[in-house]
Amino acid sequence: MKEARSPAELAQAEPGEAIALPKPRQRGGISVEESIARRRSVRRFDPGPLDLAAISQLLWSAQGVTSERGFRAAPSAGRSYPIELYLACQEGLFHYRPHQHAVVKVLSADVRGTLARQGRCDAFVAEAPISLIFAVVYERTTDYYGERGVRYVHLDVGHAAENVHLQGEALGLGSCALGAFDDTAVAKVLGLPKEQKPLYVIPVGRPQG
Repeated sequence: MKEARSPAELAQAEPGEAIALPKPRQRGGISVEESIARRRSVRRFDPGPLDLAAISQLLWSAQGVTSERGFRAAPSAGRSYPIELYLACQEGLFHYRPHQHAVVKVLSADVRGTLARQGRCDAFVAEAPISLIFAVVYERTTDYYGERGVRYVHLDVGHAAENVHLQGEALGLGSCALGAFDDTAVAKVLGLPKEQKPLYVIPVGRPQG
């Protein structure tokens, strides 16, 4: 598995190919408190691409492995880890693999515009340089916790998503939380397996204006 050094190398990957991401850093330039105070929903983005280090950091903040025991950056009920995380960008659609800190190319096409149109996401999803899509497999949690596990899955997604928003602020990036979309259409656009249900979309980029 090769390590990519720029988004262009993501574009060159073949569907099904795994690409290692740059190692995430664990020290930043601003405090958690500053990120919390600065966080606002951003709906106008500079269309310029993000560098691969920033993309790596955002994916790690959501679901990256942070210990030798396999614990991740966001808590999960019973360590069931129901989240499957996807990256949509100009270079295609990619599935994040936490234990390898790598992405696997799912589609070569840029699906951002299709997500905005067919998925009935807000139009700025097509304009932001990247969007992170959180899909979940409910059964990973409900098989143990029963119906209550549905609540736990939603909490898991909320924990991971807030990490992305705060990490974005620390990187000088803006983001927006989106939950209003056509679930069936989004799943079709992304080609999700039927057990994976899309719950949350986060466009990220440099704020414009």
